[in-house]
Amino acid sequence: MSQDMGDVASATVRRWQLTESLRQLREQAGLTMTEAAEKLKHQPGKWSRSKLQRIETRDQGVKAREVEQLLDLYEVADADLRNWLLGLASTASERGYWLSFQRELPQDFHAVLNIEAELVAQRQFETMVVPGLLQTQDWARAVMAGGSPGVAADVIERRVLARIARQQILTKQHPMKLHAIIEEAVLERPIGTNPVMRRQLERLLDEGKKEHITIQVLPMTAGASPAVDGPFAILSLPDPVPDFGLAEAPGRMVYIEDRDAVREYTLRFGILTERALSPAKSAERLAQAARKYS
Repeated sequence: MSQDMGDVASATVRRWQLTESLRQLREQAGLTMTEAAEKLKHQPGKWSRSKLQRIETRDQGVKAREVEQLLDLYEVADADLRNWLLGLASTASERGYWLSFQRELPQDFHAVLNIEAELVAQRQFETMVVPGLLQTQDWARAVMAGGSPGVAADVIERRVLARIARQQILTKQHPMKLHAIIEEAVLERPIGTNPVMRRQLERLLDEGKKEHITIQVLPMTAGASPAVDGPFAILSLPDPVPDFGLAEAPGRMVYIEDRDAVREYTLRFGILTERALSPAKSAERLAQAARKYS
């Protein structure tokens, strides 16, 4: 690990990397939260078990000098590791690239937006729409206008631009790896005009040819499967941050950090991967659907 990692990560990712690392270091030192807090009471500052717990769960910020105290307590001698963690602590409050787009997106999506630019991988299953990172501008406009008929055209346009801007994580120098599984019904549900649908399906074909993108179609013949529980995603951030999940609930997005729950979603995605058409067969199905809209 190097200090440079802290310079490029968003504020949310920096906090997550910092607190996850501190938790792991405490456990490696063989200390419970209670034991660590007792030892810290002899150090400058106000320390308690509840404070340490709030730091490790990201409910409370942690200052660089407090990080240094924790590193001393955990007997961390590695200079590079210490410098990296202290660098994270000193920049954890800096705001990220996506802040300017937040007002154009649903409130419950802001937490994900803050870290999306730093994802290294994403596994996503969709039942009703093309994944946002793979949408064309015209298709995005059509689906937003149809899904939110009472929203003004200028608001829709800003949301479309925000969605397209997010797609830079797939085109940057070291792009995120994306594995998307899309229900076959999405291919048959006309959104916008025939040319809009055709270009969207052709976009999926083109994106699926890229080394860092895998696209599979879940056929309707797959029958009962984890698909019945609706769309979800599993997101991966840089080490040492564990994977987390994202699922849809009525009217909102639900962020999932519980590790047992994330493992359950990972298992579901594995089953869907096996039930879905292979990437090659999926490309054939997309091409077939695109011809329908010619």
